[in-house]
Order: sequence, then structure tokens, then C-alpha cells
Amino acid sequence: MAHPLHHAESSARKYGGSPSDYQAVHDWFDASKEHLAIFTHRALRHHTQGIFEAERVFGLSLTNEAGREIPIRWIGEQHVREDCQGRIPSLADWLGRIQPEPWMANGHIDGPAHEPVGDPRTKWLAEVAEGKTILGLKDWMEARGS
Repeated sequence: MAHPLHHAESSARKYGGSPSDYQAVHDWFDASKEHLAIFTHRALRHHTQGIFEAERVFGLSLTNEAGREIPIRWIGEQHVREDCQGRIPSLADWLGRIQPEPWMANGHIDGPAHEPVGDPRTKWLAEVAEGKTILGLKDWMEARGS
């Protein structure tokens, strides 16, 4: 499907009421098109976790203008199936297909690096660097009674 309106029309045919009963839910699923207007935008909400997130956003159900209570999960499943060739992928299905890039990993924290407070390695490393001990950390700690 190309547009949330088409999904809303499909919901109205399937569950009754009018497309406007369903429009907000379908707009939410496709809101990521604002950032990336190609199919990969679906990685943000078109999966099992996205369907459950829609329930948290919209509640467990809505009542259409025909007076019928429709579970939000049904609407989400319909939307995802229509966009993903009848399938409801998991979030892992999408994330597992991300091609890693160097900038995605090995971040750093700005500012001076600090050893954890009370870490005996700090003092041991200083003594090794100053030539005060040649013991390994375990032996050095045992010798100090640590």
C-alpha cells in the first residue's frame, strides 16, 4: 500500500465504519516516512513490537462509527501485513539486516578518562609503571593483604 489513507479504507472495508475511524493508527505506523520516504522507513514500526507499541499509544481498542469495538492489534497487524507481503516481521528481522558501518560502533565518552573509584588496578598499574613491583595483579593484591 502506498498511503495511510489506503490502509484506513482497507480497515473500513474489513471492520466496518469509515476510514476516518482508523486514519490516526495508520498515520502513526507510517509517520517514519517523514524522515525516509522509502520502504526502509518501515523498520521503525512495521513489526511485532511496533504493533504492541500502537496499543500503548492508542489503547487496546477503538470503537468505529458503526459502534463496533476493534482491537488496535488487529488494525496494526492488517497494516503491517499489507506492507510486508502478508508477513508480520519481528523487530529482530529488521535489525538483523542492518549493514554495520564503522560509525555505529566503538563510541567514546568525551572528557578525561577516570578509573573506577577504589579499583586496585589503578594503584597496581602505577607501581608497575614506576618499577616498584613485577608481580601480577593477583600476587600483588595477596602480598598487600587485599
